[in-house]
Amino acid sequence: MSDKPEFWFNLKTQLVESGPQSLSIDRIGPFPDFESAKAGPETIIARAKALREEDRKKWED
Repeated sequence: MSDKPEFWFNLKTQLVESGPQSLSIDRIGPFPDFESAKAGPETIIARAKALREEDRKKWED
């Protein structure tokens, strides 16, 4: 296990946690720093959109 702190975004409370403090179903991460965790929901949405677009392009070919 790494000594570097990990950060998680709690979807239920909308707060950043240092280390996993809540149930895994309620959080996303780990992220390398507080700011990345804070932007977690936006990051997940952007990645999902990119994957959908990639899938759409594959089906069009």
